[in-house]
Amino acid sequence: MFKYSIIAASVAIALSGCSAFSNSEQQVVNELADQLDIQYTVNTNHGANEGIDCQNLGAEWASCNQVTMTLTNDGDAVDSKDWAIYFHSIRLILDVDNDQFKITRITGDLHKLEPTDKFDGFAAGEVVEIPLVGEYWQLFDTDFLPGAFVTAPNAEPKLIASLNTEDVASFVHGLEGNNLKRTPDDNNTFATASSRFDKNADVALEDVRDALIPTPMEVVAGQGEISIANGIALPTNIFAAEQLDALNARANVVGVNVHGDLPVQITIVPENFKADMAKSGAYTLAITDKGIQIQAVDQAGAFYAVQSIFGLIDSQNATSLPQITIKDAPRFEYRGVMVDVARNFHSKDAILALLDQMAAYKLNKLHLHLTDDEGWRLQIPGLPELTDVGGQRCFDLKEQNCLLPQLGSGPSSDNFGSGYFSKADYIDILKYAKARNIEVIPEIDMPAHARSAVVSMEARYNRLMAEGKEAAANEYRLMDPQDTSNVTTVQFYDKHSFINPCMDSSKRFVDKVITEVAAMHKEAGMPLTTWHFGGDEAKNIKLGAGFQDINSKDGVAWKGNIDLSKQDKPFAQSPQCQMLINNGTVSDFAHLPSHFAEEVSKIVADKGIANFQAWQDGLKYSDGGAKDFDTKNTRVNFWDVLYWGGTASVYEWANKGYDVIVSNPDYVYMDMPYEVDPQERGYYWATRATDTRKMFGFAPENMPQNAETSVDRDGNGFSGKGTVEAQPFYGLSAQLWSETVRTDEQFEYMVFPRVLAAAERAWHRADWENDYQVGVEYNQNTQLVNKNKLNADWTRFANIMGQRELAKLEKSGIDYRLPVPGAKVENGILMMNVQFPGVALQYSLDGKNWTTYQDQARPAVSGDVWVRSVSASGKQTSRVTQVK
Repeated sequence: MFKYSIIAASVAIALSGCSAFSNSEQQVVNELADQLDIQYTVNTNHGANEGIDCQNLGAEWASCNQVTMTLTNDGDAVDSKDWAIYFHSIRLILDVDNDQFKITRITGDLHKLEPTDKFDGFAAGEVVEIPLVGEYWQLFDTDFLPGAFVTAPNAEPKLIASLNTEDVASFVHGLEGNNLKRTPDDNNTFATASSRFDKNADVALEDVRDALIPTPMEVVAGQGEISIANGIALPTNIFAAEQLDALNARANVVGVNVHGDLPVQITIVPENFKADMAKSGAYTLAITDKGIQIQAVDQAGAFYAVQSIFGLIDSQNATSLPQITIKDAPRFEYRGVMVDVARNFHSKDAILALLDQMAAYKLNKLHLHLTDDEGWRLQIPGLPELTDVGGQRCFDLKEQNCLLPQLGSGPSSDNFGSGYFSKADYIDILKYAKARNIEVIPEIDMPAHARSAVVSMEARYNRLMAEGKEAAANEYRLMDPQDTSNVTTVQFYDKHSFINPCMDSSKRFVDKVITEVAAMHKEAGMPLTTWHFGGDEAKNIKLGAGFQDINSKDGVAWKGNIDLSKQDKPFAQSPQCQMLINNGTVSDFAHLPSHFAEEVSKIVADKGIANFQAWQDGLKYSDGGAKDFDTKNTRVNFWDVLYWGGTASVYEWANKGYDVIVSNPDYVYMDMPYEVDPQERGYYWATRATDTRKMFGFAPENMPQNAETSVDRDGNGFSGKGTVEAQPFYGLSAQLWSETVRTDEQFEYMVFPRVLAAAERAWHRADWENDYQVGVEYNQNTQLVNKNKLNADWTRFANIMGQRELAKLEKSGIDYRLPVPGAKVENGILMMNVQFPGVALQYSLDGKNWTTYQDQARPAVSGDVWVRSVSASGKQTSRVTQVK
C-alpha cells in the first residue's frame, strides 16, 4: 500500500519542477536526517529545587525537569534555515535555553524544532546543546521517543537516523543517582543485581508436580504418576469442531497426543454442582491409573478441565501426569484482559496469540480498546474515513488524509502507529475467541479520547461538502463548528479530542457504529452482549488542582501559574451544549459526559445488548447510579489508585449498583514497568513498578489489605481502611495501554508473564486474602496479613512458572520477559538467584562468553561480572546486567 506521506511529498515536489532527490530542499532534509546525531541527557528531575522557575513556566504542581538535547553534525556543514525537525515528547516543553532555536507544540506529543533568525548553521562536526525544560520528570528511557524527522518545503520528510531505533537507551543519558528519583524524598528501591538477589532470597526450588496455574479451589494429591507417553484419548463429542481445534493446538504446545490411549471421560452434569460450585466454568477432575474423569457444570467447565490437564504437563518431558483429584470453580465471573490497539496498533496475529494464552489460563473476557485520540482501529462499513484517515498516522498538517504522527510513529504510516482490523479480521478474532470461551468486548471511547473519530468525520464532512452533499456531510459530524472552547486533554489535545454530546449527529454516529459492530458479531456467531462506552477523562487538565490563576492573591508555591480566565470546561463554548444547560436538560457542563453515557445506553438497550460498560469516572455524574442506565446491567472498570483513596471509593461504586470490575492502575496495569530500572518500558504515574510477584500479591476484594503488602509510587507506605459495606465485585481485569508499546514484541514483553498472575487472582482466592471488613485499617505497620502463607503461595506459583509455564510460553512463540537475575559477589564468590526457580542462569567475565551458573558449585570470580537468565530452549535471554 502506498503511504500518503510519500505520495503527498512526491506530488509537491513534482509541482515545483524538482526531482525528489536533487532539489536543494530535499538535499538539506537528507543531510540533516543522515548527519545529525541527537542525544538526550537528563540534567535534573527536580527543577524547582534546582532554581528553575517551574511555577511561572506554568508547570502543573510547579514541577519540571531539565534535559539537554544535543545535536552533533557528523557530516558536512549545513547553512540552510529552511527546515524543521518534528520530534515526539510526552512531557510538555516549557522553555528552550538556546536563542538559535524555537520549539512549538503542534498537538499531543508532537513538537516542532526550527531555527530562529539567530541560527548560524551547523558547522561540520559541530556540537549544539539545547537545554529544554519540560513538565514533571523523566525517569525511564522510554520517556524519550524515537521517530523524529526532518522536513522542508517541497521535500519528502525523512526520519533522523540516530533516532530511528527502538533501542531508546542508545540516545538517553543521565538516568542515574538522584535523577532516578521522582522527588528528593523518593524512597523506592532501585533495581540492581544485589537488590534483586535480596528480593528473590525467600524463594527456593520446590517440587510442584501437583500444582497448577491458576490454582484450583481444592486439590487432593494421589500416589505416584500415570504415563501419557502414548497420549490421552480426548473425546470428540463434547466440543464443537472449533473448540477441538483450540484444544489440539494447546496439546501440541505441551507435547501430548490427544488421540492416544489413556481414556478421558467427560460428562456435563450441572445438577451435580451445588452452592459455591454452581458457576459457569466449574468442573471436577480425577486423574488415576484407570484414566481421567471429568464432570463439568457446562461446556466451559469441560474446556477448562482439559486445560487443567495440559497445565499439569511438563512440556519439556510430556510423559506423565500426577495422580490427582481437583474440584474447581472460578472466583469471578469476569476474568479479563484489556488491550489498547489504538495508541499503537497490534496485529491480528498478536491478538490471536493472546487469546490462546487467555484460554490456557482460564481468562474469559478480551476487552479491545479499539479507538482513542491516536487511532481508530476497526473498519466500519459506510464510514471509510474512520480507518482511511483515523487508522493512519503520517505527516499531513491538515489531517485530511491521516492523523498527525504521535508516540514515536514518525512521518510515514509503515509502522504500528498505523493499521486497523478489517471487518474480516475482526470476525476472525471473534470466531477464534468464541472457540476458546472468551467474550470480546469492543470499546469505542467517547466523548473524550475521540480525536481519531472527530478528525475522520471532519474529513468526511469536507469531502461531502465539496461534492455538494450538505445533508450527508452533517449526518455524522461530531464537532460543533461554533464551539470555541479552549481545552487541553490529558494527552495534550484540544477540543478536537471530544465528540460533542449535544448534537443529534453524534448519536446518529454512535447508532451507526454499534449497528455495524453488532452485525459483525452476529456474522461471527458471537452476539454482541457488552458495549464498552469508554467515558474516561472528559476534562480540561488546566482546570485541575495543580494550577492556579496567575493573578491570584492567594497563590501557593507548589502550583503552576497560568491564566485561568482563558480555560474552558469541555463544550462550555458550544452553543448546542449551552442550549441543553439553559433548558435544564443537563444541570451543568460537568454532567454532559455522564448524560451522553445515559443517552448511549438507550441506543445499546434498544439493540438488545444487555451490558453497558465504562471506565468509572465516565459515569461519576450519573446521580442515580446504575439505575440511570437503560441496559440490564451497567459495569464499571474501577481504576482509582489505591493510595489516592481507591481503597474506599471502590466499595462506593459497588453500592451504586454497578458491577465492579477491579482494574487498578497500581496493581493490574501492564503498561507500568516491571521494576524500578530506567531500562524497563512503561509509564509510571500510578506506580514505579508492577512485577509478577506484586500482581500475584494483589488482594482484589479486600482493597485496604494491599496497604500492608505494598507501597505507593514513591516507595512509601499508605493506609487503607474499609468505610462502607458493599456488594461483591463482579470481576478483575488486567490492562495493557500502548503509549510506549510500538511493536508486537514489546506488547508480549509487557503482558507476559505477569498476566498469568492476574489470571491467578481472577480465578482463585488465596487463603492469605482476608475478608473485607468495615473499620479495619491496614498499613505497613499492621500485622493482619499472614505473610508466611503469602510467601509460601508465591513460592509455589514462582516454581510453576520457572519449571513449566515459561517453557510453554516459549513454545507458543510468545516474546515474554525473562526475569533479570539477582546476583552478589561475596569474598570473591558469585551467588545468583532468579524470580522463577527453575530458570537457567548464566554469567560472563567479559560480557561475551557465557557459563551456566550452578548454585551447588558457586564460582570464584574477580573483576567485572555480567549475568543473565536463559529460556528453556536456550534461544531467549533476559536483559544483561552487571554485578557491582
